Amino acid sequence: MLLAEDGTLGVDDWHHLSDDEPIPASGAITVSFARWQTAESTLHARADKLGLRLPNTIAPQEIAGDVSRFALIVLSFPKFTDGRAYSQARLLRTRFGYKGELRAEGEVLRDQLMFMKRVGINSFVVGERAIKENWANAFSEFDVFYQQAPDGRPWVMRQRLGPRNTP
Repeated sequence: MLLAEDGTLGVDDWHHLSDDEPIPASGAITVSFARWQTAESTLHARADKLGLRLPNTIAPQEIAGDVSRFALIVLSFPKFTDGRAYSQARLLRTRFGYKGELRAEGEVLRDQLMFMKRVGINSFVVGERAIKENWANAFSEFDVFYQQAPDGRPWVMRQRLGPRNTP
């Protein structure tokens, strides 16, 4: 099940291609980073939406020149203690100007949703537990933050100093 940053639940309309599966002529697909590297020209020739599944071991610089080609980038959270995908999301949004959908999958926990959203992730693969526990409320539990983030929400230093004196 997909949870969007606005708290709505939806269904995943993407076909997540395995590396040995033939590339279909049409339809929205995601491919692994390895598949992207080996079939880039074939994938570019398709008219439908293309997504990339980016492992958290790959630096965003590896796809910096191609980010505008992806309608979706899926970031992997293999363990809740592994935060590399947070850095990937922030870099993709701020340094590389990615405007498409960033999706978190793997060990996505309720307590991390707000922080994932703050770095630019805007959809989340969640299970039935998320529906039962109303995870959508996680996005509005805090309204002031200590860290500045690309989401534009107020942070403590800006409120203390005012917008003209922010470091």
